[in-house]
Amino acid sequence: MLGRRGAVAAAGVDDGVAWHLGDPTAEQRALAAGGAVVDLSHRGVVRVEGPDRLSWLHSITSQTLLGLPPRVSTELLVLSPQGHIEHAAGVVDDGEATWLLTEGPGAAPLAAWLDRMRFMLRVEVTDVSADWATLGEPVASEGVEGEPVTWCDPWPRTLPGGTRYGRDDADHPGADRPWRLVLVPRADLVAAVAEREAAGWRLAGTWAAEALRVEAWRPRAATEVDHRSIPHELDWLRTAVHLDKGCYRGQESIARVHNLGRPPRRLVMLHLDGSGHLLPERGAEVRAGDRVVGAVTTVARHHELGPIALAVVKRSTPEDVDLEVDCDGGAIAAGQEVVVPGEGVSVDRPAQRRPVARGLGHRPSL
Repeated sequence: MLGRRGAVAAAGVDDGVAWHLGDPTAEQRALAAGGAVVDLSHRGVVRVEGPDRLSWLHSITSQTLLGLPPRVSTELLVLSPQGHIEHAAGVVDDGEATWLLTEGPGAAPLAAWLDRMRFMLRVEVTDVSADWATLGEPVASEGVEGEPVTWCDPWPRTLPGGTRYGRDDADHPGADRPWRLVLVPRADLVAAVAEREAAGWRLAGTWAAEALRVEAWRPRAATEVDHRSIPHELDWLRTAVHLDKGCYRGQESIARVHNLGRPPRRLVMLHLDGSGHLLPERGAEVRAGDRVVGAVTTVARHHELGPIALAVVKRSTPEDVDLEVDCDGGAIAAGQEVVVPGEGVSVDRPAQRRPVARGLGHRPSL
């Protein structure tokens, strides 16, 4: 797809696919309207076969997978003993094998870790990223029999056994973002895109997909997760953790934070001052006055909201304070939307979404 006319290669975590194909705003509008497809062939795919696959994955990950029906999507996390996120994957079973869709660089380490955990069980783990490519589609339906393996993103629906830290499911900005990942043989990638273009869709880049993901407050392992991340900080207990299932690695830490306290950090969405031309880089420091309170994890330029970002900040950061983000030796003003509430706020109380300026290049209401 990088050979397409006008294609501009993405960098960083999306290296290997197109950032945009010459008209990022039109691409994003088409994706938001349900008429575009995104090449995500840099993503990783792990296939798990064998009669014990679901019960085995159930026993070692954060999600309940016993009796998972074919073509029903969910997601899981692999946690450290301290509850820190080590791997994240979308999960779908086709009746013969379980497919784990993950970040490209994470596929080989995930497959290696799973292989070490097999013991005497009847399972076989294979990193099949070299054989299978991923396409992103703005579709909210599961795959059906006869279609390719498809993972339908459950975000932000609170799955059975999960819980939310922020907005109600129906009131969540991600509720309006249909999204699924479709696996196609890598040799058929160009033909699969051409088939969708023949149906009236256009090819979009990761610029468009990431902007809509940020708007939906959807965490991503390659960007929002660092060595200290726990699911509570990112509101990832909604879709990736089952609080009532049996023992698994990291369970005690998950339960302790949920039942007895609050996570040390919290996810926010930032509306960045769009009056200038520069945007901060991922990892830029977020400040409240003179105090560093966190760091930017993803930056995007939205076709309606303008420059936006996700950031992880300290739990104690006041929710009503305006922030600043370091950028090229200066600072950019940032208004915050609460994704995960801070101190003194009930988990079940939905945060109020702040009014924002619409359109590129506009300063948000701070």
